[in-house]
Parts: sequence; C-alpha cells; structure tokens
Amino acid sequence: MAAPAAFAAPAADLLPFKATEKTLPNGLKVIVVPTGFPNIVSLQIPVQTGSRNEIEPGKSGFAHFFEHMMFRGTPDYPPEKYQDIITRAGARQNAYTSDDLTNYYTTFAKEDLDTVLNVEADRFQHLSYSEDVFKTESRAVLGEYNKNSANPVSKLLEVTREAAFDQHTYKHTTMGFLKDIEDMPNQYAYSKVFFDRWYRPERTTIIVAGDVEPAKAIAMVEKYWSKWQRGTYQAAVPAEPARDGKGAIYRHVPWATPTLPMVMVAFHAPAFSEKNKEQAALSLLLSLSFGRTSPLYKRLVQDEQKVDQLFDNTPNRIDPTLALVAARVKKGEDATYVRDQILQTVAKLRTEAVSDKALAEAKSALKYGVIRSLDNTEQIAGTLASFVHFNRSYGTINHYYRVIDSLTPADLLAAARKYLTDDGMVVSTLSNGELPAGIADLPKLASLEPKTASADLAVTVQKSALPQIRYKLLFSAGSAHDPAGKEGLAALTAAMVASAGSADRKTDEINKALFPMAGSFTEQTDKEMTTFTGTTHKDNWKAFNDIALPMLLSPGFREEDFRRLKDAQRNALQTDLKDNNEEELGKERLQTNVYAGTPYGHPALGTVRGLESITLDDVRQFYAKAYTQGAVKVGISGDVSDDMVATLKQALAKLPQGAGLPATAVPQGHKANGLEVEIIEKNARSTGISLGLPLNVTRSHPDFAKLWMVKTWLGEHRASSALLYQRIREVRGMNYGDYAYIEAFPRGMFQFFPNPNLGRKAQLFEIWIRPVAPENAHFALRIALSELDKAIRNGMTKEQFETTRGYLMKNVFVMTSTQDQQLGYALDSQWYGTPEFTAMMRDALSKLTVDDVNAAMRKHLSAQNLSVVMIAKDAAGLKDKLVTDAPSPIKYDGNKPKDLLDEDAVIGSMKLNIKPEAVKITPAAQVFAE
Repeated sequence: MAAPAAFAAPAADLLPFKATEKTLPNGLKVIVVPTGFPNIVSLQIPVQTGSRNEIEPGKSGFAHFFEHMMFRGTPDYPPEKYQDIITRAGARQNAYTSDDLTNYYTTFAKEDLDTVLNVEADRFQHLSYSEDVFKTESRAVLGEYNKNSANPVSKLLEVTREAAFDQHTYKHTTMGFLKDIEDMPNQYAYSKVFFDRWYRPERTTIIVAGDVEPAKAIAMVEKYWSKWQRGTYQAAVPAEPARDGKGAIYRHVPWATPTLPMVMVAFHAPAFSEKNKEQAALSLLLSLSFGRTSPLYKRLVQDEQKVDQLFDNTPNRIDPTLALVAARVKKGEDATYVRDQILQTVAKLRTEAVSDKALAEAKSALKYGVIRSLDNTEQIAGTLASFVHFNRSYGTINHYYRVIDSLTPADLLAAARKYLTDDGMVVSTLSNGELPAGIADLPKLASLEPKTASADLAVTVQKSALPQIRYKLLFSAGSAHDPAGKEGLAALTAAMVASAGSADRKTDEINKALFPMAGSFTEQTDKEMTTFTGTTHKDNWKAFNDIALPMLLSPGFREEDFRRLKDAQRNALQTDLKDNNEEELGKERLQTNVYAGTPYGHPALGTVRGLESITLDDVRQFYAKAYTQGAVKVGISGDVSDDMVATLKQALAKLPQGAGLPATAVPQGHKANGLEVEIIEKNARSTGISLGLPLNVTRSHPDFAKLWMVKTWLGEHRASSALLYQRIREVRGMNYGDYAYIEAFPRGMFQFFPNPNLGRKAQLFEIWIRPVAPENAHFALRIALSELDKAIRNGMTKEQFETTRGYLMKNVFVMTSTQDQQLGYALDSQWYGTPEFTAMMRDALSKLTVDDVNAAMRKHLSAQNLSVVMIAKDAAGLKDKLVTDAPSPIKYDGNKPKDLLDEDAVIGSMKLNIKPEAVKITPAAQVFAE
C-alpha cells in the first residue's frame, strides 16, 4: 500500500492549502485538505460518470437517474435510517449530475466523520432498490424533465446540443432524451448494469476537507472503502466527426406560452486541459467579450436596453464541447439585430487581439473571484470536486490556473481563429411569437469581420522630433450641406461624433480614459468642411486610438447625448452668439446677409427652427452619407512611424466606401447697390459694425496674394500698425481695434490667427469695427468708409508696399508655426488644389509689384457698394441718422490737433446717400430664427 503524500502549495498555486493524497489498492483516490476552518468537514465524492457515459442508444439519462437512486438506501441502511443518521450529524447534503461527473456532497460536524464515511461507503457498495422503487423514481425523473423543459433556457440548450452533435453523447443533456426518460420504467435490468459498470473505486475520488487530521481521515476511508471492488468495464465514448465544410446550423424553438425571445450562438469548443492553452484561452476570451464588463454587454443591456440578459459559458469538459453566448431580447423585432451584434463581436475576435491590459485584468478578476468564493469549507471542497474529477488529482486546479496565467493575447486570438468558425457554429432562437423574417439566414462570419485592408487614402505625413502626435481627418461636409429646414445638422452630427461617445463607451468614460494621457479628439465644422483632430503622446498611440477612433467609426448616437448636444448648440447660437457677443454676431450676420439664399446663408451653428427640427435619425443619415473614405483627407504630424500611418489607414478602412456628399456649387453672394444696412436692435451698451462685400477670390485665385497684402495693410488682425487701427483706434481712441479680412475668421475676438480648415468656395471682404460708443456709431461708419475709399483711390505707396510685403514674407511662418496650423494648412492646400501655403505665399509675394496690388484692390473692392450690419440699442434713432445723413460730430476727452479736428468735421458731414428702403431694423430675437 502506498504511503500518503503531502505537498505544500507552491507560491504560484491558486489554492494555498496543504493537501494529502493517497490511492488505495482498489483504485479509490483519497484527497484530504485541512482548510483552517474549525469544527466543520465537507465530504465530496465525485464519480467519473455523467451523461457523457451514456453511450448506448435508448439509454440516456441514467447518470442523472442514479443521482436520485443513491438516496434509496441499502439493506443495512434503508432510506429512513440513513436520513436519520445524516440529520443527527447536522449535515447539509445533496448531489448533482453533469456531463462528465456525478458528485455527492455532505457537510457536517467533524466528530461525525467516521459515521458519515461509513454510511456513504455502504451506499456506494451496497445500493439496493426494488423494481417498484425504480419505476417510482423514474417517474420523478420525468417530472424533473418536465420542470426543466418549462425553462426556456434549458429547452434552448437541449435543442442546441442535439443539433450540434451527431455522434458524441454531449448530444443530449444530463436529463437525457425525452423518449429515453419516458421509457426508463422499462429499464430496471439495465439500471443494474449501468451502476455496476460506472460506480467503481477507480472512477471515484473521496475528498475530505475541513477540520481534519489527514492520517486519521485516510485511515477511516481505508476502514470503510477498501473492500469496494475494482471494475473491469471499458468503453470508448464515440468521437464527434469534424464538421468541415458543413456550414452553420440554425434551429428555432416555438414556445407555447408568453416569454421573452432568446438568441443563442454556440461553437464547438476544445476539451478541458491543464496543459493545452486552447480551452482556457477561449473561455477567457468569451468572458471578456460577452461578460458584464464587455462593451457589447454595456451596449445591448445598459445603453440600448434591447437585451435584459447577456451571458456566455465555455464549460470545462473531458471531451470537445460547446461554448455559447446567449441573450434574452426584450422585443422580438430586435432578435436579428442582437444576433448580428453577437456575430460581429465574434468576427472581430478572429481578427483583433485583446489588449495586454484587458487580458491582465481578466486574469486578475478570474483568479481573485475564485479566491473570494473560498470563504468556507464546503465551497473549497466543492470547487476542488469540479476539477478533481478530470484526473483525480488535487493539483489539477492549480495547473489549470497556471495555464491561465500563461495566456497571451496571441493565444486568445489563435483560439478564436480555430474554434469560432461557420462550420462549428450553431445559432438557435426561441420565441412565443414570430421573429423577423430572415433570421434563419445566417451571415458568414468573414462578412462581418472588421476590414483589415488599409483604406486607399493618401496620408500627408509631417514627420518631426515632436513626441506629440496629431492627426486631422478633414471631411468635405459642412453647413453648406445642411438640408433646407435642418440648418445646423452638419455641426450637430460632428458634435455627436466627437462629444457623445462611441457604441462601446459613453462620453464620460472616454473623458476619464483620455484624461491621464492628456489626449483629445475634437471637431470643427465650417461651411464646406468638418475636421476631426486627434492628439496624443506617441507612447499612448494605440491606447488613444482604441478609445478615440471608435467615436468616429462606431459612434454611440444615444438619445440623451443628442438632447444634450442639441441644447448646447442651441445655446451656443442663442446665448453665446446672439445674446452675449455683439461682435461675433455682427460678423456672422454680415456673412449670412451677403450669402442669403445660398448654402452659405446660415451660420454653421444653424438656425433656431432648423435645430428644433433635427432628429437623431437625421444625424444618423447625415453621418452615413458624409463620413466616407472618398470624402476624407488625412494628415498626421509628429514623431510618426510607418506603423502609425498604417494603423490609421487600417482603422479608416472601416469608413464606408463612397465619395461622400455631393459637391456644393460656388455660392454667388449679393452685391449691394449702394450701402445696404441692417440694424440689429439689441439691448447693448455699444455699437458693433461689420461691413463688406462678396469675394470670389480664394487661395486658388491669382489675385489672392494681392488682396492678402491689401487686407494686411488696411487692417491686419490684432496689428496696431495697420491703417484702420491707426486711424480709428490709435489716433481717435474710438474703440479696441479695427481690422480687415479677405477670409472668414470666426471666433476672431479670441484668437490672433484664424484656425486652419475653414476653406470656402467664396469669401467675403470684411471690415470689422469693434464696438464704439452709440453716439459715435455714425461717425465710425463714415470714417471706415472714408479710409477705405481713400485706400482704393490712392492705393498703397511704394514704401507701404515694401513694408507690408516684408512683414508678410516673415509673418507667413508665424501664422503657421504650430503643429496644428502646419498640418491644417497642408490639408487646406489639398482642398484648394494649391501648393504648400507658405511656399505659395512667399513665391507669389516675391513676384508682386505695387501696381499689381493697387489694381487688384480697385478691381475687387468698393467703398460705395457694401452690406453693413450694425448692432444698436436705439435702432430707430440710428436709422434716422443714417437716412438723413445728419452730421455726426465726435467729441474727445482730451485735446486733439486742429488738423484732426478739421478732418473729423469733413468726415462727420460726409454724405453716405443711404436710401430709407436700404435700412432694415431686425429685433435680435429674429436673427437666425429661421
């Protein structure tokens, strides 16, 4: 007889206990585990017989049947006497049957160990029952089947297994086939054969755990169990043939009574192994992908609330088995959608490895979850029994968790590619009513896999030593594409991409995830383009894109985010622009007045009525049409590697094919006949003035550099040396600044330079008179027109030309000095079809003459035919002054030179000849209302 072997648990073992193991001469295995918990002992007896062993046709269900019959007593201990002993031991007792084992367990006070081992040995060796008792119990088993079959999940699993297996006994559940259960009363003789074959010591393990002394416990086992005779029966369980080329299987279970629909997706899966990684890898992968912390669970259960249960199971089995994912769907109409979401997730698992971080977290959760459950002797012994039965060894569970610890993302990916296949797939559904047509038509998993090919995109790469990586995705989709009556849709759609999370993460989760890496993913929408800008340190490249790019590629589009962002855009239009910012309001209104009736005739933010009419479906439709591979220009800057470019292109391949939205026509702006004035009546302390005219000169026009010099000389933004600033602000102190533009400069009051990616097919020559005192508004308009008129008539002098050109030759580098500006201007040059901006401008400037510039100024500009927007509290009073050409004297707090005062007198009496019908008063509330 072999002496018992005691082994201390290695440091890496999951279980920290010191187990003693011994195999008796008859083959019975004994494992004794002191747990450290006082007074209690748990006896677990796993037998290596389950429904797997029911190999003969017509004989399924007998493993489970003997779970019942083992409580029917022996000659020495009939049921009543046996139960009395168990009760007096204060015991808790039960049993269960699985595919591979039947386990009998009893937990009791330690002083009753000898007694319990005695009665348990007796029933395993001397079970006795009459045919009448057999028939009675067989009907109880049928009742249990009927009970279980009333559970939709049990029935669906039964149908799934029967469809999945042709030869192997996993084809039936532990209950067995119904026809076999119904015939069981006629199988009394066979029951004796089954028991004699499978209930033998070489197939059985005695686990004694708790407050025990190993030597004494083993002696007790030997005392009562050593006479049990070893068996001789050997039988092979039929192997399941490969299903290569047979394709997926679909089954449906019609349910007679009201219940929620079920969708189950199962795959043939590997057998349990404490050495091979495949089963552990697949189990962990499905748990990560469909468990309660998975993105799909969050989407289907929490966010979309289409499903109230989503679970997975990859059971530990002796032979290749089934791994499954199942969902309970709230509405039958969503069954196909839920199925496809599961299948899409499965397809992705075959192409994309999980991250090291996600795998490490899953391992940690699994390990500590098991350890957390081991808080009592019965749980420890029961956990052991679920692993011991494989090889009748205490070490099996520790070996298995070492395999789990060794898993890599590559192991999980390999398991997915091997086992998550069409040939190995069974999809089953259950419902009380009709499910959507076509649910039986199963898509090929390959058709659902994320695109792995790179998008056929030209990527502008600006490589530098800067570790901060920035990329821009410029889509040809802007407010000019807003449908009539849906003004603001382009901007709202962009916001729903950049500020409303992805399908898998809500926006608060994304913000939290991006915070430690100081990464951002932002949007900007203008007339013709929407630009998304992502920026992160190169160390965080993969982690950042795993979070940020799904916002573009699979946006969340949640109703609560839609309401939030729609309110925010409405507030930006009404409160931030109209109510709180007269300067930006005047500039924006001038743009929309000049281009009224064209796609440029409303702000990018939209109109009040337009925003009110936009629905979430509108956003989804605009997104689907606008954000395509053919509509995007891509640029990336920083210490960029080839791999970064490749991964970005691969990600963008998930965008749909297509050219995007139809190109817009070049808008034709309104050319004023004389001065046409709109006065916005608003309760304002001061009066802001914007005036201008439409301009067909863009960066691709030969006169662009000429007019660039003109606007710089007239009114370079935030430059105190420019003409208008000097004449209005510096000499007269009328306001904070006065500037001129030939390109749109939204948000100019907050910036020194305009943002890139504001490309337009038509522009505006604009003069921006920053707010003046209301009593000086008329004079401010007159002096702006006077200076503009003199500039056009007299032109630049040679000295002014050289000074301005010298400034611009250098300033062009200053205005494009940041990483964002350089990358943005590069994409703008692509959009305009022009050379690199700084090279283009310096080349053009170097070739100009003063005559060229003055000629272009006279050709494109006018001081007589202009649209004007003024924002004033006393709109009626201001209108009266304008149409009557009343004198507009100006008063100074300090002394001024006589020549300036004389000039003021001339300017103050200058006739503007504004017709009454050319002046319109608009209450501020009506601006951008529709």
